[in-house]
Amino acid sequence: MTQPVKQIENTLKIIKMKTDMVPKIGIILGTGLGRLVNNINISNSISYKDLPHFPLSTVESHEGRLIFGKLSGKSVVCMQGRFHHYEGYGMKEVTFPVRVLKKLGANILIVSNAAGGLNPLFERGDVMLITDHINMLPENPLRGANDESLGPRFPDMIEVYKRDYIKLFEKIALEEKIPIKKGVYVSLPGPCFETPAEYRMLRIIGADAVGMSTVPEVIVARHMGMEVLGISIITDMGLPDILEPVSHEIVIKAAEEAEPKLAKLVTAFVKAL
Repeated sequence: MTQPVKQIENTLKIIKMKTDMVPKIGIILGTGLGRLVNNINISNSISYKDLPHFPLSTVESHEGRLIFGKLSGKSVVCMQGRFHHYEGYGMKEVTFPVRVLKKLGANILIVSNAAGGLNPLFERGDVMLITDHINMLPENPLRGANDESLGPRFPDMIEVYKRDYIKLFEKIALEEKIPIKKGVYVSLPGPCFETPAEYRMLRIIGADAVGMSTVPEVIVARHMGMEVLGISIITDMGLPDILEPVSHEIVIKAAEEAEPKLAKLVTAFVKAL
């Protein structure tokens, strides 16, 4: 048994002492989006600090709890708060919880984030379905020795975000009369926001939204064979010629304002699965 597998088993042992639920769906809630848990019929809540090998959230609005319960009648496990490379964690630490979610039984991962808009057709408060991503982070979570029991050495990334889920989410948004956008998400290290020149560069290479998370977790999810739906809330606009000052407080406020739309769509999506 390799060290990563031992660590996963240690964490699972603690979790299974607190709950016997076998979740089918894992959900990662990003900045300002933690209130989706209000829609979950919660059976158990475990603080990250009580879980061995789990990092601790250091960012405002990331509560740091693993929540088990029912959403639209489906068994789910929800990460209320995630981890980032800029907090000082290595990518294996950032993505460790995803491996735990998979080993708990979750074969589907729904991941959300707050992102800056790069596409001039977007507006603050938009919900964007992630159709693909660009990885500009300094480290890949699969770097180093590969454990074949967790996934292949060279995982295919041709369909990172499941197309059938994207179509289903679009159908639900149409039924709920909630406008949504689709686009490519690019992940940068942070924690500083981008310069006007960087916004221009990111748009040139094909990105529609930019953030500081998500890609590592999605890579590991796909490494382990999970099917992924990714969603961004556009919290500010990175249009170089009409930039306005941005802060973490502004991002959180915009995410919280848009959260009811996201909660409604994700709840309906889980019901339709």
